[in-house]
Amino acid sequence: MGQRTVVVFDYGFGNVRSAERALARVGADVEITRDYDKALAADGLLVPGVGAFAACMRGLRAARGDWIVERRLAGGRPVMGICVGMQVLFARGVEHGVETEGLDEWPGTVEELRAPVVPHIGWNTVEHPADSRLFAGTPADARYYFVHSYAVTTWDQESYNPRINPPLVAWSTYGEPFVAAVENGPLWATQFHPEKSGDAGAQLLTNWIESL
Repeated sequence: MGQRTVVVFDYGFGNVRSAERALARVGADVEITRDYDKALAADGLLVPGVGAFAACMRGLRAARGDWIVERRLAGGRPVMGICVGMQVLFARGVEHGVETEGLDEWPGTVEELRAPVVPHIGWNTVEHPADSRLFAGTPADARYYFVHSYAVTTWDQESYNPRINPPLVAWSTYGEPFVAAVENGPLWATQFHPEKSGDAGAQLLTNWIESL
């Protein structure tokens, strides 16, 4: 198997340079671009995201990122979302009483965390399924770097067809439990920043590259 190609999708709302460096360090051939054909052709597509859900969705749609994600997933082509790049994969986001439609790959609503202090900034542990491919080889007490005020706090596993493998969901807690990562066939995502999470984060990115 040759070197895996990854496009970090540049739609104006992600820390693309740190993602590029982290992926290159674990052996990927990385390009930062919003080029439609390149994003479709790469072995893996990374969708970063920072800031507000609504703004990220506007930027993503303006760059045709919604179509790119949909087409890749329809063909079983790997996509990974990070931070707000994960949040936009859910059905909707609610900020300051305003609801914004997401990509609706998963049911669920991104809402403000109920915690004494927000945003949630810093290192936290994650509880993940034992058969997770994303977290394979990471210590059980590994800590990951989070920067967010919003998250998905409920997950309805009953909404998935029992005849197909349900998504693997990892959780963390800040004020209340929230979804920290999801693995769902070719679609993986993390609420935390693996590119800023030291050795454990590097292992996660390695696992993703090796799955491509």
